[in-house]
Amino acid sequence: MGLFESGKKTEEETKECSIKVLGAGCKSCREQYENVKKAAEELGLGIEVEYITDMEKVMAYGVMSMPAIVVNEKVVSMGKVLKTAEVMKLLGK
Repeated sequence: MGLFESGKKTEEETKECSIKVLGAGCKSCREQYENVKKAAEELGLGIEVEYITDMEKVMAYGVMSMPAIVVNEKVVSMGKVLKTAEVMKLLGK
């Protein structure tokens, strides 16, 4: 199973889930952010994707190459731009 089980989530369960894209604000980081937002929307997760460019916050995750994707405070991808379909697979569908 993926990081998010398929099926409907209650409002309370959805609030516990978080997706963040860590980046430097460059073109590839912005592209990753858009792909993750689209994947979350297509999966019907109802989760707001956060885009973090504050280097202090990025470093707190131990990320050395960007863009990076963080799901529920766990780094699941870094150093490459994933396409929307790849993000969807990563998130569990």
